[in-house]
Amino acid sequence: MQPTEGQSRLIFRFSDLAAALALLLVIEGIMPFANPARMKKMLARLLAVGDRELRIAGLGSMLVGVLILILVR
Repeated sequence: MQPTEGQSRLIFRFSDLAAALALLLVIEGIMPFANPARMKKMLARLLAVGDRELRIAGLGSMLVGVLILILVR
């Protein structure tokens, strides 16, 4: 069954999700691989950040990610 014109943008492709997750893992692994000592220091400093600031940073990150997805798609 072929999707209609309006549905064609909503087709889920598992390969896209798998590629996105793979890229996420590659990017997440760069810092601990390249400089593990610096990574430990950064994580220790993260413990001092308040919940509010961390949530604001997380929200900002999600919004930038959604914006990039909109621009790419």
